[in-house]
Amino acid sequence: MPEWVAHSNHHITRTFQFKKYNETIQFVNQVAQIAEEENHHPDLFVFYSKCEVKIYTHAVDGLSINDFILASKISTIDI
Repeated sequence: MPEWVAHSNHHITRTFQFKKYNETIQFVNQVAQIAEEENHHPDLFVFYSKCEVKIYTHAVDGLSINDFILASKISTIDI
């Protein structure tokens, strides 16, 4: 997953760019749906034309396989 950036084996992030605010919100809503299905909830930083997604496993205060599964599923969102 080359688009995702690892930060000291603690978390991974990716910033998604959009042209319009409503596209950003559509993306956020789809991330929320995936997060609920996976029962794994990323931190989202929402701006007008971008959303930064930060993923890590709170229970282990670092990365787990679930983080990479969630990142992979988020990467498939098509807006």
